[in-house]
Amino acid sequence: MAMDLKEIEMLIKEALSDAQVEIQDLAGDGNHYSATITSSLFSGKSKIEQHKMVYNSLKGKMGNELHALAIKTKEQ
Repeated sequence: MAMDLKEIEMLIKEALSDAQVEIQDLAGDGNHYSATITSSLFSGKSKIEQHKMVYNSLKGKMGNELHALAIKTKEQ
């Protein structure tokens, strides 16, 4: 079952309260997305730590309901 981009955005914003989230459906199939997330919570964290924060916000849906998500993170 595909995941809606609004649901992805909601999950990220729940975990990263000040996040600005831009999501694109890359293939139009609801399974392949690209997300750019900007948050002050990324400050002082490595890119790996930032990406882990985003993956953790998805609560285990990555690889299940959400097939592919390319992540780009930015410090606010």
